[in-house]
Amino acid sequence: MSSVGVVTPFWLDRPPVEALDIAIAANDTGFGTLWIGEMATFDAFALATAAGLRTSRISLKIGPLAVGVRSPVALALGLSTVVATTGRPAALALGASSPRIVTGWHGREWEPVRRMKETIRDTRALLDGNRVSGFRLQQPVPGTPISVAAFGPAMTRVAAADGDEVVLNLVSAGHVAEVRTRLATSQPLPPPLAVWITAALDPGPATLRQLRSQLAVYLAPPGYGEMFTALGHGDLVDEARQGRPRTELADAIPLDLLDQVGAIGSARTIADRVTEYHEAGAAHVGLVPATAEDPAGRRLLTTLSPLLAKGRR
Repeated sequence: MSSVGVVTPFWLDRPPVEALDIAIAANDTGFGTLWIGEMATFDAFALATAAGLRTSRISLKIGPLAVGVRSPVALALGLSTVVATTGRPAALALGASSPRIVTGWHGREWEPVRRMKETIRDTRALLDGNRVSGFRLQQPVPGTPISVAAFGPAMTRVAAADGDEVVLNLVSAGHVAEVRTRLATSQPLPPPLAVWITAALDPGPATLRQLRSQLAVYLAPPGYGEMFTALGHGDLVDEARQGRPRTELADAIPLDLLDQVGAIGSARTIADRVTEYHEAGAAHVGLVPATAEDPAGRRLLTTLSPLLAKGRR
């Protein structure tokens, strides 16, 4: 069954604490899942705890978190803490992230494929209550789903073989269909596919500027750049990797690229776009609400909720 959730975004032009307002809006408007990632604002487990304590029923999915940054023990402790302190169901999502974050920010070795396989194995064992390297979790959370963010063939193979769900971000519906086909041919029972898409209701200039500014951050990293190149925007990727300033890149991003990897326009247009992603093979669509002209995305979520009622939980 298809579903629709909400993702707490990392808008560079908005106060970080707006993430909590988005969590409350998603809960109040009836969405069933809240994704809480991590980049340069809050610790994801701390934010998930705060969101769980300020909402009443929405389930929490924490990540994708960079596997090169936390050990399996740290991941298991974090997830267990969120569940125990909020009384709310929670799942975990893992990703490779990027060399800039793993090595540059955290000083850890960049070896995503090997680290991903080991981290999934050991974190799952710890959450199930097993002892790993002498450590046993005092409050296990058995059966916790572990999703895997996949870009590129190597990580997609790991996600298909070891993950409970495959997660894609900033991709076209066509790319979703391609990945769904690859998963179906690689595994007898492939894991379900989730995708995050930016959603902006009737965007004005400030919202379009927000979307362009954020997308410019993703032009250079491995995986994202190759996908944008396949969509016909290799010149922007080359310029990003050659060091062109982000503000200049943002100004150069065309509206059609925003539309290719997001849902922008009227409520009906956005709902139809969600359906397009579902029909391409996504079992779950996570909406990343634009907030430049719609604080906390509340107008977007309130308007979309009745249109997505059959598939939002």
